Amino acid sequence: MPIPQNLTASNNTGPSAQNSSSSSAQNASNSPQIPVMSGRSDYESPTIPNSDSLLSGVNVLIEGPTGTGKTHSIGTLVDCGVEVFFLALESGIESLLGYWTDRGLEVPPNLHWHVLRLGTGSGGAFTQLIDAADKIGRQTQDSLYKMQDFNRATNNPFLQVLQQLAGFHDQRTGNSYGDVSTWGPNRALVLDGLTGLGSFAMAMVIGTKPLRSQTDWGLAQGVVEKCLRSLCDQCKCHFVLIGHVERETDLVFGGVKITVQTLGKALPPLIPPMFSDVILAVREGTKWSWSTAHAMADLKTRNLPVADGIQPSFKLIIDKWMSRGGKLSAKVKS
Repeated sequence: MPIPQNLTASNNTGPSAQNSSSSSAQNASNSPQIPVMSGRSDYESPTIPNSDSLLSGVNVLIEGPTGTGKTHSIGTLVDCGVEVFFLALESGIESLLGYWTDRGLEVPPNLHWHVLRLGTGSGGAFTQLIDAADKIGRQTQDSLYKMQDFNRATNNPFLQVLQQLAGFHDQRTGNSYGDVSTWGPNRALVLDGLTGLGSFAMAMVIGTKPLRSQTDWGLAQGVVEKCLRSLCDQCKCHFVLIGHVERETDLVFGGVKITVQTLGKALPPLIPPMFSDVILAVREGTKWSWSTAHAMADLKTRNLPVADGIQPSFKLIIDKWMSRGGKLSAKVKS
């Protein structure tokens, strides 16, 4: 896969790495390589005053295996001047912060975050595992399927996700920024990630029940689909969803496809059509890139070329969106 020459740079350099001195270049050759990301010079003002955007924000799904730079690439969206709100349902926020701190830079003030973790209820995590193991060892499979956790409402993790979407609380500053659906395209919501969203939804449905019935799967899939449709269809801000991948049988054309990983088999095919861009994150050795042309993956694009080896930068997407009438403004023309 062809990779652009400017795709990688030293951890000790910023976006202007190509103009550094020869001594800096020598140091860069001996240090680990990370993707070069866009600078902020083109986007001095996060919000354009007195000018409504003609377009709502883009909806982007970035999918890929672990270690392909999905979370790290969100730094380029922050660099574009967009006010980014990072809702972490999985571990990995240190990768995003490392986009700046690994190069000795301060984290920009237009990045906000909130981290949620699956709760442990009234007991600790291992106490719950002991309880589940005891139930599995004592009861029949049929009784386990029919079991109900009547206390699951006291520890509903999916409700916490919805509460953040209805009123985002920034753990960095302690400030609240209101309902995501009222934001304009000067802001972006990043949800990391789809795997965690599915786990939160399933925990809401089954609580501490050891086994999942077909009905449980259907309920959890339904709330995940409805949440994503609300974010893609009813919000004016930019929305970025990060997901892992798995191989699934293509029931339409046959063969095996790389698709986004989520609950069950019925939900994955419903997710890509919701998004304007579905991008596969790729790592080959020490080089990172995006692909919108991988023959084995279910991908699409409206703001990038159909190609392999694309520089993993949201600047390409934001530039194309702005060329079509998008503006980093607080409102969209009705």
